[in-house]
Amino acid sequence: MTILPLTYLGNTEYFRFLWNGDCVIDLYENYVKQSYRNRCDILTAGGTASLTVPVVKGGSRHKKPVRDMRIDNSRRWQHQHWMTLLSAYRNSPYFDHYRSRFEPFYRREFAFLADWNTALLETVTDILGNPFPLVYSESYIEAEVGDCDLRPSFEPVKEKERRTGERPYEQVFSDRFPFTACLSVIDLLFCEGPAAHEFLSQQ
Repeated sequence: MTILPLTYLGNTEYFRFLWNGDCVIDLYENYVKQSYRNRCDILTAGGTASLTVPVVKGGSRHKKPVRDMRIDNSRRWQHQHWMTLLSAYRNSPYFDHYRSRFEPFYRREFAFLADWNTALLETVTDILGNPFPLVYSESYIEAEVGDCDLRPSFEPVKEKERRTGERPYEQVFSDRFPFTACLSVIDLLFCEGPAAHEFLSQQ
């Protein structure tokens, strides 16, 4: 069994594990700040940029289950995220095709980070046609011998650490940047559309 964290529009590596099957997403692991639980990386005209969902401060956030993390909606973060996505991907081949599936998320308020991430994850897998059903934990998962525990693996990737073996695809700003690996699946989806499924399956 592969144990995954719940991430915000997870990167292509995350989705490759989902596509391999036998995965469970742990909703009850302790929240890890400055990680992909509330952050995703995309490619903009200025290079790689991170979109971060603000969470409510107070108490010991790193000892609170992801399931219980509240979003700080006192900030206009959804508007900022959507404007950044619009600026980065409006000229991509499939942005207009999928826009109506994602724009409502940036207009509707979510109270909990897990609900936000789950709704987006289920939207992406519905679009891509995940061959395996999503499985969520009902309590914290204690990894056993033989399990592949990837919960510690999804921390922000430094540029020099980005996976170089990923099969390249045509990105929006390929005229000014070399291929950038391990971006959010949203980059792959807006650039490759239906072919994104094949890309994830062949890695």
